[in-house]
Amino acid sequence: MPAATTDDSRRYRPDPTVLTALKSPRLLTREVLAGLVVGLALIPEAIAFSIIAGVDPKVGLFSAFIMATSIAILGGRPAMISAATGAVALVIAPVAREHGMDMFIATVILAGVFQILLAVCGVAKLIRFIPRSVMVGFVNALSILVFAAQVPHVIGVPWMVYPLLALAVIVLVLMPKWTKIIPAPLVTIVVVTGIAVAFALDVPTVSDQGELPRSLPSLSIPHVPLTWETLRTIAPYSLAMALVGLMESLMTAKLVDEITDTHSNKTRESWGQGAANMISGLFGGMGGCAMIGQTMINVRASGARTRISTFMAGAFLLLLVVALGDIVGMIPMVALAAIMMMVCVDTFDWHSIRPKTLRTLPKSETFVMVATVAVVVATGNLAIGVVIGVFIASVLFVRRVAHFVTVERTVTDDAAPADDAGVSDPTGTEAVAHYAVRGELFFASSNDLTTQFHYTHDPGLVVIDMSEAHVWDASSVAALDAIVTKYEALGTRVELIGMNAYTESLHARLSGGLG
Repeated sequence: MPAATTDDSRRYRPDPTVLTALKSPRLLTREVLAGLVVGLALIPEAIAFSIIAGVDPKVGLFSAFIMATSIAILGGRPAMISAATGAVALVIAPVAREHGMDMFIATVILAGVFQILLAVCGVAKLIRFIPRSVMVGFVNALSILVFAAQVPHVIGVPWMVYPLLALAVIVLVLMPKWTKIIPAPLVTIVVVTGIAVAFALDVPTVSDQGELPRSLPSLSIPHVPLTWETLRTIAPYSLAMALVGLMESLMTAKLVDEITDTHSNKTRESWGQGAANMISGLFGGMGGCAMIGQTMINVRASGARTRISTFMAGAFLLLLVVALGDIVGMIPMVALAAIMMMVCVDTFDWHSIRPKTLRTLPKSETFVMVATVAVVVATGNLAIGVVIGVFIASVLFVRRVAHFVTVERTVTDDAAPADDAGVSDPTGTEAVAHYAVRGELFFASSNDLTTQFHYTHDPGLVVIDMSEAHVWDASSVAALDAIVTKYEALGTRVELIGMNAYTESLHARLSGGLG
C-alpha cells in the first residue's frame, strides 16, 4: 500500500513545482504575469455570467476570486482556472429568480457538498470512459461557444473598434515570436487600452458591463429554513450544478494534461471543486467550475504551469476590481474579446476537420464528434452534449463488437463425418457435432447466439468449445441455457468445454436460475 501511494505521488508530481517557480525569478515572473492576464480576462466574464444567473455582478466577481484562490490550493490540476461559468449560471438561474438569493446561495453550498460526495464515490474515474471523439467534440464545441460569446463585442459597435481589433490580433500573433517573457495578452491589453485612452476613443469598456464592487466579500450564512421542503426545492438544481461543474472541470483538466504532458489527480480536483463551491457560497458567491477559455489563456497563451498563476489570477481580480476599479473600467472590451477569440482559434482542433483526417478516421468516430459539437452548441449545455456523445459512442461500439462473435461447426466421428442430415456412421461409432465459439459474449453479441446452432440436423452428442470465448453477463448465460434446453428437448446430449475460470464461475452461479 505505501508503495502505491509513493507511485501516485510521483505520477501527480507537478513539473515545475511551486517551490521551483518561487526559486526561479524567470518562472515566477511568468506565473505572476499569467495570473494578471487571467485576472483581467475574468472580470467581464464574471459580470456576464452574473447577469445570466440573475444576480448582482459582484456575486460573480466575488465567486471568481474565491473559486480561483481556493482551487489553487485544493485542486488537483495545477494552472487550471476555476471561476464563475456560464454552464453553472444557466443551471441555477431559476433559483434566484423564483426563490430569492438566500435559496440561491444554499443551492451553491449544497452543490459543493454533492461534488465532495461524488468525489468520495469515485466519479472522477469515469473520465476514462469518455472516448477521444467526444473529447474532441467537447473542445471544439467550447471553442465555438466562447468565440460566439465574444461576437457581440465586435458587432454593432463604433467603427474605431475594428482598427483596435486588428491591432490586438497583430500583437497576439507577433509578440510570441519576438519574446515569451511577457505574455502577449498582457501586452495587448496595455497597448489597446493606452491607445484608447490617449486618443479618447469612444469604444465599449469593462465599466459598461456592470458596476464593480468597492468592498471585500464577507462571510454570509443563507437564511433558509432547514426543512425537507427546502431540500426538495434546491436539491435538483444543486445536483445538476454539481454534475455539470464536475464534468466541465474534469474534461478541462484532461485537456490541460494533454497540453502540458503531465498527469493530474482527478479525484482531488473533484473534491477540491466541491470545497471551493462551498466556500464560494459561504461568502455570497455563485460558485462555478473550470473555465476552458481562461485556462487556455493561462496555460497555452501565457505558458503558466503552477498553482501560483491560478492563485494570482484570483488575487489580482480582487485587487483590480476593489482597489483599481476605475482603471480596470477603462479597458476596451475589444482587447479582451480579441484575446478570447485568438485562444478559441488556437484551441479548436482543426486537425479533426481536415479532409485527410475525415477520410482516414472511421465514420463512426467523426459522427460522434460532430454530434457532440451539435448538441453542445444547440443546447449551450456541456453536460447534455457530452452525455449524448458518450451514449452514441457506446451504442456504435456495442453494435460493432456484437458482430465479433463467431460460431464454427464441424461434425466428426472415428470413421467419417456424418452427413448434413445427422446420420451416424453405419459401424456404430457415435457422431459428434463440434461448435467452436469465439469472441466476447455479452447482452448484444449473445442475442443471436441461439440461432447459429443446427439443432435438428446435429447428431446425438454436441460439444460446445468455449476456450476462445469469454462470458461477461447473465444474458450470455441465459443464451447458453437456451441452447442446452433446445438440444435436450430433442434428446441430444450437450457438453460445454474449455471455459476460462471467470466464465465457468459465472456460468456455475447463474445457469438454471435465470428462468
